[in-house]
Amino acid sequence: MLRGKFKPTYISLILWRIARPIAAMADVQIGPILVAEAMDSQEDSLKPTTAIRAAAFSVHIFTAFGAAIALLAMLEAVREHWAAMFQWLGVALIIDAIDGPIARRLNVKDVQPNWSGDVLDLVVDFLTYVFVPAYAIVASGLLLPVAAPLLGIAIIVTSALYFADLRMKADDNHFRGFPALWNAAAFYLFLLHWSPLLSTLLVAALVVLTFVPFHVLHPVRVVRLRWLTMSLIAIWALLALYALEMDFRVGAGVTIALCAIALWITFSDAMIRLARSFA
Repeated sequence: MLRGKFKPTYISLILWRIARPIAAMADVQIGPILVAEAMDSQEDSLKPTTAIRAAAFSVHIFTAFGAAIALLAMLEAVREHWAAMFQWLGVALIIDAIDGPIARRLNVKDVQPNWSGDVLDLVVDFLTYVFVPAYAIVASGLLLPVAAPLLGIAIIVTSALYFADLRMKADDNHFRGFPALWNAAAFYLFLLHWSPLLSTLLVAALVVLTFVPFHVLHPVRVVRLRWLTMSLIAIWALLALYALEMDFRVGAGVTIALCAIALWITFSDAMIRLARSFA
């Protein structure tokens, strides 16, 4: 066993001079590796957990259930159970109203970046807002027989184009033109039950208004007078449920109230702009 202090020999000095630059090179190479490993570890800690990813994806499943609701509404429409059809479309409206806030709350866009909630929403909306109501309008006998299939085709084609229009919303969140709310249009056709000629003219006018650049109120996203709009929407929902429960056999007061709310949604922006021009 060696005792006392170690005295470097000539050979040990040579080995030290050889090993020192190698150790320095190792430090240079290991440094970035350690930094990269630390960054990877930090990124892993920021990644959403399996539970968070599952919760985010469940929102997409919830939205997709709107398409299933559209199928149930279509089955009722084929049986000519019109009130039941509108009730299912009402369920789809509720899904459409609450899935967006839930998705933003759970940060679904970032947690599940491979799935587009916007595309999914458009697919479901086209079924519930356009396709099923278009069938009801054409098959219900409310229109002139010769014009019904042609207007049905016009509804589908113009609505598809509207959904693809990147300018469908103004900067203040108003819709540009008639926003393909054919579920609402169908509801009022059944409610008013006009003559086939008048109903045909109304549908034709709405098809044309799809491309007319007037502003239609978005009931939720337009900030101006939102308190009034949301109050009117709540009243409309109650009256609409009552009308469906009565199979559209309601008094003039209910009909007038429902029509007045529809006119506010459609023309409130134009009326406010007109009033301001005279102020």
